[in-house]
Amino acid sequence: MPFVTTSDGVEIFFKDWGPKEAQPIMFHHGWPLSADDWDAQMLFFLQNGYRVVAHDRRGHGRSAQVSDGHDMDHYAADASAVAEHLDLRNAVHIGHSTGGGEAARYVAKHGEPQGRVAKAVLVSAVPPLMLKTEANPGGLPIEVFDGLRQALAANRAQFFLDLPTGPFYGFNREGAAVSEGAIRNWWRQGMMGSAKAHYEGIKAFSETDQTEDLKAISVPVLVLHGEDDQIVPIDAAAHRSIKLLRNGQIKTYPGFSHGMLTVNAETLNADLLAFVKG
Repeated sequence: MPFVTTSDGVEIFFKDWGPKEAQPIMFHHGWPLSADDWDAQMLFFLQNGYRVVAHDRRGHGRSAQVSDGHDMDHYAADASAVAEHLDLRNAVHIGHSTGGGEAARYVAKHGEPQGRVAKAVLVSAVPPLMLKTEANPGGLPIEVFDGLRQALAANRAQFFLDLPTGPFYGFNREGAAVSEGAIRNWWRQGMMGSAKAHYEGIKAFSETDQTEDLKAISVPVLVLHGEDDQIVPIDAAAHRSIKLLRNGQIKTYPGFSHGMLTVNAETLNADLLAFVKG
């Protein structure tokens, strides 16, 4: 099985498809999912001649369910371990939601200093900061994240059914085309992971201030966000991120949900390909 062992002894699962000499695209998944959440994008880019790589974050999917390290620094270091193991160069790093935070920190702290990164994409991503503070009035109050922790601890299986059935894909909106398969696949991915990793990951994605990460990135960055994202508020995320990036561009989508990379894959894939090739 394809695993890499990190410097602190954690086994990280990864997929590596396509020609080894092709330009690599590395995908960073959201909470509490796995590399499988990128299936539609990996198959698409594979068919367009790219090498595609995705890993399961520690405590998620098929990676080791370790007790410690469920924070953005370890997430980025684990991604770096995969990139170094596969010697990925001239790579495009694409992160969704929490994976957007992971990708931003990886590019800023590891990828750019090592000269491995060509471009990055933040999709419905959590940076610069999800938590509402004096300096970030558009964020969400701590009570929202406390509620997520409470729901997870009380009945994770039900919570992981309620999220995709409702706000994650916008299936709670009137007239939404509900996909039972997407809901079940979300639940399947979530329940593969560790309850402890998922519980502690809530703090990581909500309270990590990534202002300096965004400022440090010099490669081109594309910011994509749905205007009806009920999970990561567009004003606190995408609209603030684009002001911090040195070399960024933004595209927003009216009516699109947090899970747009799945339910609007055709649109997202076309825009991602245009940016990667451009």
